[in-house]
Amino acid sequence: MSGPLSRRQALSVLALGAAGTATGCAGPVPDDHGRLTLWGPPAGPTIILAHAVHLGLADFMARDVAVRAWRSPDELRAGLTSGTIQLSVMPLNTAASLYNRGQDVRLLNVMTDGLLYVVSPDADITGPRHLKGRSLAVPYRRDAPDVVLRSLLAFHGLVVGEDMTIRNTGSPIEAVQLMLTGAVDAAFVPEPAASAAIRSGGLVGKTIRRVIDVQQQWRAVLGDPGATLPQAGLAVRGLFQRDNAERLSRLNRVLAEAAVAVNADPEAAARAAAGSLGMPASILEAAIPFSNLRVVEAMTARPAIERYFSTIAAADPAILGGRAPDEGFYL
Repeated sequence: MSGPLSRRQALSVLALGAAGTATGCAGPVPDDHGRLTLWGPPAGPTIILAHAVHLGLADFMARDVAVRAWRSPDELRAGLTSGTIQLSVMPLNTAASLYNRGQDVRLLNVMTDGLLYVVSPDADITGPRHLKGRSLAVPYRRDAPDVVLRSLLAFHGLVVGEDMTIRNTGSPIEAVQLMLTGAVDAAFVPEPAASAAIRSGGLVGKTIRRVIDVQQQWRAVLGDPGATLPQAGLAVRGLFQRDNAERLSRLNRVLAEAAVAVNADPEAAARAAAGSLGMPASILEAAIPFSNLRVVEAMTARPAIERYFSTIAAADPAILGGRAPDEGFYL
């Protein structure tokens, strides 16, 4: 187990975690020296990439394979537009929107079944209905997690602005800081920001808990105890996929193997990923058990993805670029 964090370290982790919401990328095609950089946000799916590289499972992709973290959606979009990014872990709605807007992007797999939580120092909040009369900080208005939350609140009969208050923020760190200062009662954040919030709370004398597991509540919304929240996965530029179909099929298999290894030994996986993600291993280790990491091929996961898409598109069709992607989106 890694040592304790200082307050400054914990807040720095939250800052890095802000990029993780737009929950990764894989970089340029192998260059003349056989190097390939795999990119990802500082979040669970990128831990899988980093651990796969650490274990040597991705050596077949290039002579030299590395993992680095991207820090903003703008960096992702610029890389996709320029062609320097060929593979990217990204939110599934982002991949669908790019595809529907004419970008040559296809979905290779799903790498998490959801990593969203409501955290709060208020132990009386144990479910969505207990948010009535309270205030909640929520990052990235009209992004997919925000739409998921609003669908969840509506299912429980809560009207935003009447029954409870939402304060939208520009990042998870802002949401957590509002909660830690008492400006709001709770914060809606992804992992690893939730784990960092819990650690940061301890440093300022507050006991922060994950009071609502959004994945669990999503199953209630859908009325299906086996339903998943397929939040992010690995997308690939079409030209790269067509030139490397066999290697990418093998990559899917080794990433599935790496995901099992990550879940089996979070401490080792966190150590392997900390340098690439630029985050303390202790935070990553704490986040792994709550990140619902697994790798499922896109075509296999398609029914769950389409169910997810139909639910969020009912609330905001623009979130997918105006329509659900057709079958060409799935590999």
